[in-house]
Amino acid sequence: MKLISWNVNGIRAVYKKGFIEFIERENPDLLCVQETKAHPEQCEPALMHPAGRLSFWSSAKRKGYSGVATFARERPVAAFTEIGMPEYDNEGRVVITEHADFRLYNIYFPNGGSGEVRHDFKQKFLQDLNSHLKPLVDAGQPIIVVGDYNVAHKPIDIYDPVRLAGESGFLPEERAWFDTFLSLGFVDTFRHFHPTEPDRYTWWSYVERGRLGNRGWRIDYICVTKNLVSRLRRAEVLDGQMGSDHCPVLVELE
Repeated sequence: MKLISWNVNGIRAVYKKGFIEFIERENPDLLCVQETKAHPEQCEPALMHPAGRLSFWSSAKRKGYSGVATFARERPVAAFTEIGMPEYDNEGRVVITEHADFRLYNIYFPNGGSGEVRHDFKQKFLQDLNSHLKPLVDAGQPIIVVGDYNVAHKPIDIYDPVRLAGESGFLPEERAWFDTFLSLGFVDTFRHFHPTEPDRYTWWSYVERGRLGNRGWRIDYICVTKNLVSRLRRAEVLDGQMGSDHCPVLVELE
């Protein structure tokens, strides 16, 4: 099974940059996108069932903001476009799909860089997510959490860890949250296969033209519970794929 996650930075924009061709070429069983910046009714009909997939959307009440969508080759056992916390559901942060042998969370984590209010909102989201996931993991539920986490975990995951140590997305409390998240029983699939590989990033600033010199951050992840690790076959960063300021990330499971 091939699973791809991608912050598309506007699904209507990426549609004009070869999005359907990307799906047809990679042919994922599940494709999770973040930052759709759209409601389904605003999109081209081809985006409702791209390359024959079913689609499940969570859109923000505010137009042109946030939003996630999951595209599935086969119909999930169940699908939920809310996590049950209105402050996050109103921003279109989460789509949950239940499959025969795992639960998939497609999440667009908040960005805390615009000031104290959003910083605090992000920190609360991170803690609330852990509180939501912990009893499920403790009960043995196989879970996959994909998306734009908006956190670079380790110094290897950011191009200038010293200079950027005080920036949102690489703050000590955010990195400590990531440690706690993994300690719940999750594994970062890319680092499982590439534990020491440097310079592999998933986001580059448009403003700083970061992609030209590979001045990036690895903030997009596919993490799985430990009871799924034996099924992992590969995990990759598709950093050659254009169309957004993020690139897709991929995992294949048996």
